[in-house]
Amino acid sequence: MANLVEATSKQQFEEFLSKAGKNLTVVHFQAEWAPQCGQMNEVMAELAKEHAHSTFVKLEAESVPEVSEKYEVTSVPTFLFFKAGEKVDRLDGAHAAELTKKVQRLAASRSPEVGGAAGGAELKQRLKKLINAGPCMLFMKGSPQEPRCGFSRQIVALLKERNIHFSSFDILSDDEVRQGLKTYSNWPTYPQLYVNGELVGGLDIVKEMAESGELENTCPKAETLEHRLKSIISRSPVMLFMKGNKEAAKCGFSRQILEVLNGTGLDYDTFDILQDEEVRQGLKTYSNWPTYPQLYVNGELIGGLDIVKELKESGELESVLKGGS
Repeated sequence: MANLVEATSKQQFEEFLSKAGKNLTVVHFQAEWAPQCGQMNEVMAELAKEHAHSTFVKLEAESVPEVSEKYEVTSVPTFLFFKAGEKVDRLDGAHAAELTKKVQRLAASRSPEVGGAAGGAELKQRLKKLINAGPCMLFMKGSPQEPRCGFSRQIVALLKERNIHFSSFDILSDDEVRQGLKTYSNWPTYPQLYVNGELVGGLDIVKEMAESGELENTCPKAETLEHRLKSIISRSPVMLFMKGNKEAAKCGFSRQILEVLNGTGLDYDTFDILQDEEVRQGLKTYSNWPTYPQLYVNGELIGGLDIVKELKESGELESVLKGGS
C-alpha cells in the first residue's frame, strides 16, 4: 500500500516528511531483531488501511543513526508523529492501543486536548499516575541532565543545589500530557512541580520557597548519586546495566551480551538504564566507562560486550561470574 513505506536513509526520511505536507506522518523507529517491532508493524499496516491520507514510515533505527540521534531515539520501538515537517508527538514502547489512539487523534487534526467524556477521564487517570510517580515530580521541558528551556534549567538547579530528590517528565515528549496538564492543574505554563500529588507551582513559587527555606521542608532530600549507584550495583552479585531487560533488549549490544550470559546458565540481574537518566549518565562517570552495556561482579566493573566476549572465548567467563578464586 502506497502510504506504508520504508526509509533507509536520512534523505528518504526527509522526502517522506516533505511529501506528506500537513498530513500526518507516523515514523516507526524499529529493529529487525526486536519481536515487539514486528508486532507493531502489523498494527501500523492496519492503521495505514484506515488512514489513507496519512503516511506510515518504517525506519531501522541503528541503520540511520543520524536521524535517531537527532530525535533522541534510544530504544525500539519508538514512534514519532509529524505534521508539516514538525514533530508533534511521540510514543515510546510497544503500546498498540496508545498508538491507535494517537493516530486517530492526530489524523483527524483535533486539538491535543481530549474532547469526549470517556477520553477526558482516561487522560485524567493518566495524569494522576504521572503526578504520583514520585514523591517530588517535576514536569519540565527536557530532562534534568539536558533542560530545554531557561525556566526548566533554573528550577532543576534550585532542586539540585538543595539536594532534593525528584523525578521528572519531559512534556515535550508527549503533547497530550503537555496540553492536558495545563487544564488539570489550572496552571498554564511549565515547569510545574508536584509534591505528594499536590501542585506546588512553577519557577517563581519554587524560588520564593527556596529563599524562605520552605522548599527543603516540603520536598524529600536525595541520597547522593554515588551512594545510589553503589546500592544498585550491589543488588545482585552479577549486575548488568543495559538498554532494556532480560525479556526485551533494546539495542543490539545489549541483546548480544544477554545471549552470552544466558549461555552460562548462571544467575544475574539487570537494570534498564533507559528508565533512569540519572543512573544512565552518572554510572558513566562512576565507572569511567562511557558506553553500555556494563557488567559488574561483586560490585566491581568487568566491562562491556567486547570484554565479556573475550572472557567467553578464553573460557574464563564462568569463573569470573562466580567471583573468581
